[in-house]
Amino acid sequence: MAEGLRERKKRQTRQHISDIATRLFVERGFVTVTIAEVADAADVSVNTVYNYFPAKEDLFLDRSKGIVDRLSRYVRARGQGESAAAAVLRELREEVEAVSPKVGLMEGYGDFLRVIHEADTLKARLWRVQQEALEHLEQTLREETDAAPDDPLPTLMAGQISWVQSTLMAMIGREMVAGRRAAEVSREALDLLDDMEDLLGEKVLNYAVRAAE
Repeated sequence: MAEGLRERKKRQTRQHISDIATRLFVERGFVTVTIAEVADAADVSVNTVYNYFPAKEDLFLDRSKGIVDRLSRYVRARGQGESAAAAVLRELREEVEAVSPKVGLMEGYGDFLRVIHEADTLKARLWRVQQEALEHLEQTLREETDAAPDDPLPTLMAGQISWVQSTLMAMIGREMVAGRRAAEVSREALDLLDDMEDLLGEKVLNYAVRAAE
């Protein structure tokens, strides 16, 4: 369905406010900048900012929905004969090989992380987003395997698969904050993915294999 003019304008306004807020937070720190200052810099009213972003943290972590369902999307899109863990490893490798901003391999990511590290409310929000992603993945695995409500495997497997992504992102973040070049970090991140795959047991690597149709 094509995006209407009204929807496009709303999306553009939301992105404009978010971009302005991110620039201010990076320049001056999350705690220091006020919503009123964001509104003034974006040339909108304070009420308009709150209409798009209910909380100040939403201005900075405005793509959290994509984080919450990312692993579940990878699992649902796995190919025939491919397990849940194999699909996630494949997708992450493709992002790392492409030096993709989706996994933090971009200029400015270190500055973005420094803003989070300096603000307790952002760290708390990010932790909650990560927990929601874990819960979302567990539910997806239950649905994909028709697991019973009391089956512990989806919970255990979700934890193992989430560990792969969180460890990868922590390594990339640490190196980007240190001022490393994205292309260099990408090569080391691929080695890390190989090492993590070696550590995963066969039970994890062969869980939720999509059957041939």
